[in-house]
Amino acid sequence: MPVSFWETTPLEDMSPSQWESLCDGCGKCCLHKLEDDETQEVFYTCVACELIDSDCRCSDYKNRLSKVPDCLSLKPTDIKEFHWLPSTCAYRLLSESKPLPQWHPLISGDSSTVHSAGISIKGRFFREQKVDLDELETYIINWVE
Repeated sequence: MPVSFWETTPLEDMSPSQWESLCDGCGKCCLHKLEDDETQEVFYTCVACELIDSDCRCSDYKNRLSKVPDCLSLKPTDIKEFHWLPSTCAYRLLSESKPLPQWHPLISGDSSTVHSAGISIKGRFFREQKVDLDELETYIINWVE
């Protein structure tokens, strides 16, 4: 059985295409999050960025950083700092030396398995244009993973 690149290549040595392919398309990184300043605990909301599409992907990925000032660009050199990523995220899993789950598109070969496994936010989020962002606390949700 051949070994996959994510099992042999450290995150910091991945090519841009390998790095991008790790994204499972769950959409959780596109949700508004709140962080407790004292404990650094991260609370996810069910409110998504204005650019998210119905398939939990960025509708303007190439230009997202200029269109959404708070958007973050995940980089291999910074992954240790991204404690806010969901526990199911491939970037986080690999940085913690954990395997990818069976539903991950790189394992399943199907980009829809993240949705059918119930991991994605598909159909379970509000667009930020539809909510009062000053009331984000009321949208905190515990995403079961």
